[in-house]
Amino acid sequence: MDQRRRLRQAELLLVAVVATLVFGTIGFRLSLTETWFQSFYRAVITSTLTGLDTVPPTNSARAVSIVMVVCGLTIIAYTGAVIVESIAGGVLTGALAERRREKKIERLRDHYIICGYGRVGRRVADEFRAAGVAYVVLDYREDALARAKAHGDLLIEGNGTEDEDLGRAGLDRARGLVVASDDDADNLYITLSARSAHPDLQIVARASDEDAEKKLRLAGADRVVMPYTAAGRTMASLVLKPQVTAFLDTVTTAAGPDLHMAEIEVLDTCANAGRTIRDLRVRHATGAIIVALRKRDGTFDTTPEPDELLEPGDVIVGVGTTDELRRLEDLFAVAG
Repeated sequence: MDQRRRLRQAELLLVAVVATLVFGTIGFRLSLTETWFQSFYRAVITSTLTGLDTVPPTNSARAVSIVMVVCGLTIIAYTGAVIVESIAGGVLTGALAERRREKKIERLRDHYIICGYGRVGRRVADEFRAAGVAYVVLDYREDALARAKAHGDLLIEGNGTEDEDLGRAGLDRARGLVVASDDDADNLYITLSARSAHPDLQIVARASDEDAEKKLRLAGADRVVMPYTAAGRTMASLVLKPQVTAFLDTVTTAAGPDLHMAEIEVLDTCANAGRTIRDLRVRHATGAIIVALRKRDGTFDTTPEPDELLEPGDVIVGVGTTDELRRLEDLFAVAG
């Protein structure tokens, strides 16, 4: 849109210049009976205000000169306005876009923050985007910011090691933090700062080795992922258990086929809290399957029986399509 507008302005400017020179050339030719080239020369120096010290000998030529001077001043003023608008417009547009992003981020609640938009961070953003969850990217590198803008991500230009920048990303209102910097020291510092500021925040951090993993856990990370270890484990599983790995990849990838996994916490205010899987007829009512149950004491039941009691604080792990999982969430929604 801006390019089209700028082109239109350039076309108008060119037309105005040509029309002014044509008018001046013809006017001076008729009023002074000079040659065409001399008339054109007089039109140029008059419209550019360089020939004002030369007084035309006739009134008609003076009238043409007056019109040429007014046209010249108008063209110069318009040219200056276009230049100033082009320079200031870019600055103001950028500032306004930045302010709009900050307003959107200020309105976010229960969102996620991605610190570091490298290869790992971009993959996390892809999953968040496919799952339809709100997130904010926090990075300071130009290439990372350019990629985030290309995807239309909400972003903060800053460093996750700075408490102020974490605050601008809405740390106090966030549900989770993904610490995905390529530098273990930065990840450790970010984790420490975030845990200190937000004790209940879910933090998943990246580590390059086992030593960094231990330190990140001590700093307060709930989960630590080592990309190279995870990649090696996945490659081995693809060779040893290809179908199992393919299934798990299918249900855990938000952008994959329409079969996913979800975790749903049974709250005190849920109307169905305290009932069994059999009583609720989960499979019949929702179409989803409960494949695991994490009890509130932290233990996992990977094969929950139909008579298993679903108590407040338990977390249900379900498998199904998007609609089936939505119905499963509705089954354990807060009582209205």
